[in-house]
Amino acid sequence: MSSLTYDQSKTIATKTIGILGVITVFEVLFALLGKGYLVSGFHISGWITGAVMITLSLVKAYLIVYEFMHMKYEVPSLVKTVLFPTLLLVWAIIAFISEGKYWNTSRANVKNPPKEISIGK
Repeated sequence: MSSLTYDQSKTIATKTIGILGVITVFEVLFALLGKGYLVSGFHISGWITGAVMITLSLVKAYLIVYEFMHMKYEVPSLVKTVLFPTLLLVWAIIAFISEGKYWNTSRANVKNPPKEISIGK
């Protein structure tokens, strides 16, 4: 457990809340800028916007788990038992999306085969 005093803990929590607030405000402004709401005619690619949003969300999740769920005070083996299943979940989501995209493409080719392939002569 931590050997921090109440005032030290309060200061760290306040800083973390401030950082989370700044990141959230930046996310909102970046999304509005990317869609062209802040600067007329200026747009950012959806892939870039998505990547920035995901990255900032992961940073916020890390800060929340690290500080407010007290993971920084735990033994490394406990931290790994919490984080490893989370990484497996992320991997599974990526794999399912990839598989779904492949299946969708394959299904479209069955419904509308390419012109150069002739079926039965």
